[in-house]
Amino acid sequence: MKSGIHPQYHQTVIICTCGTAYQTRSTRENLKIGICAACHPFFTGEQKFIDTAGRVEKFARRFGSVHATRTKSVVTATTAQQAQLKKKKK
Repeated sequence: MKSGIHPQYHQTVIICTCGTAYQTRSTRENLKIGICAACHPFFTGEQKFIDTAGRVEKFARRFGSVHATRTKSVVTATTAQQAQLKKKKK
């Protein structure tokens, strides 16, 4: 190996927000992560809804509440769209 071109590896501790700590080797020291295998919903089987930034409310304020009504796997049109469709059929 050439000297001076490879990164230095350090013993490091990866700490999750849930408190779980993992010891490993990395080019960075003392990493902090937001989610790990101990608290991830896929591994725990629990469903968590994380919306810390209010993204859903921000979207609803910007674009309004968008809901599609389904009947038998067909999306129904609004009354204005139905009126347009009736005009086209005539």
